[in-house]
Amino acid sequence: MFLDFFGLREQPFGMTPDPAYLYASRTHSEALASLEAGIADNRGFFALIAEPGMGKTTLLYQLLDDLRDTSRTVLLSQTQCNSREFIEYILQGLGVETKGMGLVAMHGQLNEILFEELLAGKRFVLVVDEAQNLDDSVLETVRMLSNFETHNTKLLQIILAGQPRLAAKLAQPRLAQLRQRVAALCHLEPFTVEETGLYIEHRLKVAGYSGEPIFDAFSIRLISRKGDGIPRNINNLCYTALQLAAARGLRTVTAEIVHEAAKRLDVESLAFKPPAIAESVAAPVIPAAAAPIASAAAAGTSGPRLAAIPAPNGKASNGKDGASKGYLTYDADKKIALLKWPARSAILVAVLMSGTLLLAILGRSESKQAMAAAIFHRTAHALGTPARADQSAATAASYDAAPQDTESGQILTVMAGAGQTLRELSLRYVGHFDGELSKKIFSLNPDLKDPDHLEAGQLIRIPLPPGAMRKVNDTAEAPAPSQPETSGSLIAKLTALLRERK
Repeated sequence: MFLDFFGLREQPFGMTPDPAYLYASRTHSEALASLEAGIADNRGFFALIAEPGMGKTTLLYQLLDDLRDTSRTVLLSQTQCNSREFIEYILQGLGVETKGMGLVAMHGQLNEILFEELLAGKRFVLVVDEAQNLDDSVLETVRMLSNFETHNTKLLQIILAGQPRLAAKLAQPRLAQLRQRVAALCHLEPFTVEETGLYIEHRLKVAGYSGEPIFDAFSIRLISRKGDGIPRNINNLCYTALQLAAARGLRTVTAEIVHEAAKRLDVESLAFKPPAIAESVAAPVIPAAAAPIASAAAAGTSGPRLAAIPAPNGKASNGKDGASKGYLTYDADKKIALLKWPARSAILVAVLMSGTLLLAILGRSESKQAMAAAIFHRTAHALGTPARADQSAATAASYDAAPQDTESGQILTVMAGAGQTLRELSLRYVGHFDGELSKKIFSLNPDLKDPDHLEAGQLIRIPLPPGAMRKVNDTAEAPAPSQPETSGSLIAKLTALLRERK
C-alpha cells in the first residue's frame, strides 16, 4: 500500500460515498444549496440528475447529514421493484414490520407516521437514489405519495436522484403530472481542469496529507482529460497512479505515470482489440531507441525515415557487413505513403488511362503539357507521394525534416497531426516523455499553449541527443530546378514509380 509511503492516514480515493470527501465544485455546491432551500420551503418534490460516477450519492449523504437534526429521512436505493415493494421498502426504512400487511394498510401506516413527524415539528424527507430504474407504474405511486399533505403544508418531501435516463422518463407525456410537481431540477456537471486539481488536493488533505503537491500540473491536466472530469474516474486514475509512484519510489506523480495508470485501466482496449495487420507478422525487430520513429512510418506520418538499423552483432539490418553505428539516419525528402500498393496500382492505371485519352483529344502541346503535369501531381498525391517543393510549394507536409545541429544537441521540427498530444510526439521521435523533456520542448516552442490538444499542422521543435540522427548520403538534398516536363516524360516517370513500388 502507498499510504505509509506518502504519509496518508487513510485511503484518499476510496469508492464509498463518504460525505467528508465531497468536494464542493460549482455545480455540486449549487445542487446541495438548491435542495436544502427547497426542503426548507416545503416545495415537496425535487430531482437530481447526473452521469454515473459524478458523486450524486455522496452529495445525498451530505444532504441527509445536514438534515439529521431537523428532519426524519429515509434513503431508498432498491429501485427495481413494483409499487407494493416500494412502499414496503419505505416502511422497513422506518422500522415498521410489513409482513402480512396489505397495500391499503401500509398506506395508512405511512400516513400516520407522517402526521406524527409533523406534530413533532420535523419534516419527512424521502430520497430515492438510482430512480432511473423505477417503472412508470412506480413513478405514478411516487406521484400519489406527493399528495400526502394538509391544507397548508406538505407531509412528505421527495427527492428523485438518477442518471440522465431519469430526465428522459420524466419528459414523457404520460408522466406530465409528476413532472409538473418537480419544484427544483438539479444537474451535476463534470469537473474542469482547475476543479480536478482542487478535488485531488481536497481528498489528499482529508486523508491526512500535508506535504508538497504529489500530482504535478501536467499529471492533473491529463487526469482531467482521461477521466472526463468524472470523480469516480479521477479516483481510479489517482489510486493507480499513487500505487505506481510508490512502487518506483517516486514522491511526485508525473504525466508519464498517469498515462501508464490509464493504460492499466483501459477496459476497452481488452474488449475491442483491433484486427492484426498482416504486414506486422514479418516486421523486423527494431531497437528500443528506434521504435518511436518506426511507429511514425507505420502510422503513415511525415517524419524521419529509418535506414540500416544497427544489429547487435555489428552488421547492418539490411544484411550487409558494416560497423555498428550509434545513430539513426533520415531522408528529409522521403514521405511515407498512406495507401497500400494494390490500391495505388488501381489508381495509377485509372489515371494513366484517363490521362492518355484526354491527351489524345487535346491538340495544343501547351495543353498537353499542362494536362500531363496535372495528372502527375494528382497521381502522386493519390499514391501518397507528395510532389517536391519546386512542384507544389503549398504542400502541407513540405517542411524541412532535417534536424538542426546545436551545441547542446539536435533539434528536430515535426508536424503535429489532428488530435495528437505532446507526449505522443515525444514518444514517437525521442522514445520517452518526462518533466525535463517537457520543459525543454516548452522553451523551444514559446507559442505552445496546450500540450494535450495540438493543432493539425502545428510545427513542434523537439530536442534530440547530440548526433542522434544523420542524413542519408545525397538523398536529402533538394533537387535542382528542372525544365517543364513533357507529357511523355511524366507518364514515363509514373510508370517507373509503378515498377519501383512492386
